Amino acid sequence: MVINSIWIIALVAIAGIIIRPYNVPEYVWAIAGAVLLLVLGMLTPAEALEGVRKGTDVYLFLTGMMLLAETARDQGLFDWLAVQATNQADGSANRLFGLVYLVGIVVTAFLSNDATAVVLTPAVAAAVKAADVKKPLPYLFICAFIANAASFVLPISNPANLVIYGTHMPSLMHWLAQYGLPSVVSIGITYAVLRFTQQASLQGNVACNIPVPTLSTGGRMALMGIALTALVLLGASAMDAELGLPTAVAGILTSVVVMVKTRTNPWSVIKQVSWSVLPLVAGLFVLVEGLNKTGLVDQLAALLQQEIARSVTQAAWLSGVGLALVCNLMNNLPAGLIVGSVVQTGAIPDMIKSFLLIGIDLGPNLSVTGSLATILWLVALRREGIQVSAWEFLKLGIPVMLIALLASLAVVWVQYQVS
Repeated sequence: MVINSIWIIALVAIAGIIIRPYNVPEYVWAIAGAVLLLVLGMLTPAEALEGVRKGTDVYLFLTGMMLLAETARDQGLFDWLAVQATNQADGSANRLFGLVYLVGIVVTAFLSNDATAVVLTPAVAAAVKAADVKKPLPYLFICAFIANAASFVLPISNPANLVIYGTHMPSLMHWLAQYGLPSVVSIGITYAVLRFTQQASLQGNVACNIPVPTLSTGGRMALMGIALTALVLLGASAMDAELGLPTAVAGILTSVVVMVKTRTNPWSVIKQVSWSVLPLVAGLFVLVEGLNKTGLVDQLAALLQQEIARSVTQAAWLSGVGLALVCNLMNNLPAGLIVGSVVQTGAIPDMIKSFLLIGIDLGPNLSVTGSLATILWLVALRREGIQVSAWEFLKLGIPVMLIALLASLAVVWVQYQVS
């Protein structure tokens, strides 16, 4: 009875996050589900706190990135970058589309997919305004889709990568050899499908030769802070360290230095940060803690071992594609935590780990709530006064995600066959 109740509460909470009935924010549903598990005695206070504690690295990472993004916005960095990108497009809507996509690859690879949603989305929104683009959504869609499509270029490109491998993260060279080609395929196919589906909105010209505003001292310092954060993340990844604390330190230090130098009121920056993301993540971690009590991890581990005994190839395809779809039913953050626990329970062939990683990274491109990055993207869009419905995203996500996923998994499968 208790197990069934935990499942019902978790599923209702996740459904609320996905559907957002009556426009109730995502975090309200996550927190409500977590509190209900606690109040009804299905989780002890100690277990709930342990669930919250497990998300510490994610909270720190998001705090650093959101402060960086808001400081950069406040100092006019995004407006300056927007004009630069627009002028580089030389009046071509297609060229602007390609430039935004290229920048999205770089930001995702070196700062993570969540950073793409938090940092790049407002910059692109500013760019399309500067370019007087009549249909901005094709450019903004890039921020959501490339955040997941390029999230296995490097280990730091997606925090979920660390969850799958745990303390046995491959070396950087081994990672590049294993995921380099699948990443190229994922990025290339996502671009091709996006470009094809959005072509009708990319006709005509965009504004060019826009006067470039002077980048303020604070803007230059914010840009340096973002570059420094990328270097810090690469260093932390090379040392196999958690990414949250160094990101938080870099983001907070950058914000403090900029605000002191420019004599900016800290409250003007802090109040603009989307802090509601943090309780959303905490609630999801508590919900996962509840699901763990149902024996889900042990059941999934046993099921996976049965499939491996039948056929490693079949197990890889079923788990990779299955996980990609499940991420869109419950978000890839809780899904990743559960699968990470499953992977750590026993000896799992490397090919299956690769399939699971690509499934959890690329699969969320199907729906608006498939990944935390996409939720952050939605929050960023709402701040710009832009709404994207779940159905609108799904119609585009079906071809974008499915084609890229199957092609990327096929490349991984071929690599393991010839190695």
